[in-house]
Amino acid sequence: MPDALAAVREWAGQPVTETPIKGGLSHRIARLDAADGQRWLLRVLDPRVSGAGLGIPLDQEIANTLRAAEAGVGPRVLHRMPGALLLEYLDGATLDAHGVRTLPGPIAAACRRLHAGPRFVNDFSIFRKLEEFLALCHTHALPTPDGYEDRRRAAAEIERALAAHPLPAVPCHNDLLPGNLIHCGTEIKIVDYQLSGNNDPAFELGDIAAEADYDPDLAGRLAHAYFGEADPRLIARVRLNLIMSNLTWSLWFAVHHGLLREQAAAADFDYDAEAADKFARAVRDLDDPGFGRLVDDVRGRRAPAPRTPAPG
Repeated sequence: MPDALAAVREWAGQPVTETPIKGGLSHRIARLDAADGQRWLLRVLDPRVSGAGLGIPLDQEIANTLRAAEAGVGPRVLHRMPGALLLEYLDGATLDAHGVRTLPGPIAAACRRLHAGPRFVNDFSIFRKLEEFLALCHTHALPTPDGYEDRRRAAAEIERALAAHPLPAVPCHNDLLPGNLIHCGTEIKIVDYQLSGNNDPAFELGDIAAEADYDPDLAGRLAHAYFGEADPRLIARVRLNLIMSNLTWSLWFAVHHGLLREQAAAADFDYDAEAADKFARAVRDLDDPGFGRLVDDVRGRRAPAPRTPAPG
């Protein structure tokens, strides 16, 4: 980060101090305070992250960050440097899981703004990402959660079901864990476009629901807030993508821990426990008796429930 900080000082033409911000598991970020009182965020991108398949190529991440800012949902990009970005400092509250569970409406609105903005420069599929991670685990003899291979057939079943009636791909963040959502006044802003790409909007919602451990009712409320209707097919689509989020990102932690050992050691984070927790949630939902009904709803196989006659 010293080279990037020196570049910022030269660009700003004044003394600048940095305060590292902990929490991210990949790139390095810091709050910068200028002598004249201005405050910025410095994001230094580590090429090893995309090299290990844990993020999109750096040029794509930078391009998508600019487009998210254009959509009005991401921080403004103030200055670009080789492998680093100087960003608008968002003066708001970083959400935790509880906060994400209490704000489905504003979060859905933020997603709609992002999804209606300029298309990203790359595409993204959670199913291809799962295959990529699993191949890396096999190639490098990295451990996966016990029983993981037994669930590949279910992932293929989900992909076939979602493909029956696909939604148009839109620019998605694809990694909306609570820490990437900033509550600024009445709006939610979205940061960190490390895994961004054009994708099914229902994955965006399912990923939010997975990261904040939404129950089925809350996942339905999020889908309703986003789509403007309580269509069982759309709700089922979100809930199946919730499963895919947990199933795939459990391998993200296995790959990160195995291929970026120096970063992992410095992070003071239990990667194995996080992978096991996400996989356990995926197994919980795959083994739920309602899983088959979700698949049928997405495919449109189930007849709609009879409507109750209006009184009188």
